[in-house]
Amino acid sequence: MPASLAAVKHKLESTRSTRQITTAMQMVSTSKLNQIQHHTKTYEVYADQVKSLLVSLVESHYAALAKKDKDGHASNDAVVPELNRLFHGRKVEKTGILVVTSDRGLVGSYNSNVIKATLDLMKKNHLNKDNTVFLTVGKTGSEFFRKRGMNIVYEYNGVNDVPQYAEVRKIVTQSVQMYLDGVYDQLYMSYSHYVNRITSSNITRVMLPITEESLGIDKTNEKETNTEFSTSNGTELYPSADEMIKVLVPQYCNSMVYGAILDAKTSEHASSANAMRSASDNANDIISTLQLQYNRARQAAITTEITEIVGGMAAQE
Repeated sequence: MPASLAAVKHKLESTRSTRQITTAMQMVSTSKLNQIQHHTKTYEVYADQVKSLLVSLVESHYAALAKKDKDGHASNDAVVPELNRLFHGRKVEKTGILVVTSDRGLVGSYNSNVIKATLDLMKKNHLNKDNTVFLTVGKTGSEFFRKRGMNIVYEYNGVNDVPQYAEVRKIVTQSVQMYLDGVYDQLYMSYSHYVNRITSSNITRVMLPITEESLGIDKTNEKETNTEFSTSNGTELYPSADEMIKVLVPQYCNSMVYGAILDAKTSEHASSANAMRSASDNANDIISTLQLQYNRARQAAITTEITEIVGGMAAQE
């Protein structure tokens, strides 16, 4: 076999092997995507209910304070310490950014888009390594920012393909405690949002402090409230709104972070499936080209052999 023909055949076999690998990886990523999508849909219902209930409770709290003002009593948000500690912001001297990336590659532009969105956030808010600390979920983000001399105060790698609530709770506990301890005065989240199997977008939003704007609360609402009251959706609650807020604030923080990581993981699996499908498609194109080259080279070799045989026979006559 001529050297050129052997080289083309080797490339052809190598590309076919690569296509088998990328096709298998695409199937695995698609399977993981289907699993996490089912999990995400059910969790979104829970997260929406937690937020809705918290909004109703906080609105009732503000309404009670407004009523006390009208009655001549001094209002004090310390009635619910969590409102002062997590809801009310303070002067921002240090900013924290919680970045969610993947632990491995072969996910297309997933990681680069998240990192670009994070860098854009820093540029927009005049953040640098002196006034910013990072909390990273995923090895890619931690390696990127560490190489650039950024201060990483918390790092979590190895999140499951379908994240469990228990492992995310550690992240929430640590990030909230750092905020309360003054490690940073404001915490952003930066992650990839799953839109559909083809499209994703990047989200950067404030996690802490929790603001009335982020909850959609109108503090001018003056509805009546008491120890035993009905929320806006008609649910009867006991004990008081203050006690319920103390329980719901941590759950709301958990739901924000867990929901973001679920969303990011969904986007990661979709990006991986798309990247592997593109790789398989490219392999198919290369195989078609190589197959054509191989056929032409083989035909040329056969033609040369026939010519040599005919020439030899003619020389013997």
